[in-house]
Amino acid sequence: MGDREIDQQLVERAQHGDKHAFELLVAKYQRKLARLLARFIRDQAEIEDVMQEAFIKAYRALPTFRGDSAFYTWLYRIGINTAKNYLVAMGRRAPTTTEFGSEEAESFEEGELLRDISTPESQMMTKEIAMTVNAAMDSLPEELRTAITLREMEGLSYEDIAGIMNCPIGTVRSRIFRAREAIAEKLRPLLGTSKDKRW
Repeated sequence: MGDREIDQQLVERAQHGDKHAFELLVAKYQRKLARLLARFIRDQAEIEDVMQEAFIKAYRALPTFRGDSAFYTWLYRIGINTAKNYLVAMGRRAPTTTEFGSEEAESFEEGELLRDISTPESQMMTKEIAMTVNAAMDSLPEELRTAITLREMEGLSYEDIAGIMNCPIGTVRSRIFRAREAIAEKLRPLLGTSKDKRW
């Protein structure tokens, strides 16, 4: 039995009043959802609050979940909307980051490569590239920023992103392409690449 089928069974049990089934879904997805929300909200306490609110909304909306999409796609959509609403209420815009902390580097498969940037010049260049990418991401329209974040940071499929963003796959592909082009444009002067090359 696949992940989606297991989730569907848990959802059906939760829809029939089994609170433990929903707790299992929360336990399964809370770290993934927190990681997604961290791309929009930087403060850990705020992430916890928004995540809790997203799970409460999901629980209340559970009777309307029909299983047309995977549960986590539906949950991610609720999470993103909750984060956006929170940021609007706080009068803020969603930040993005591509910098990795040393703790995060430990968990990466290529962790050794991340830690092995030894020369001051290469460290400075890496930092400058990260700052340029962050600035480019921050300047993107919200729908492009969300699409590229879900694809590049969360590693979701185009189909899942389409479900989360509630739009056709073609629109997702277009948004990701436009976001990559905008980021490449900002990186060109730094990397010395010509207009016909992205990186």
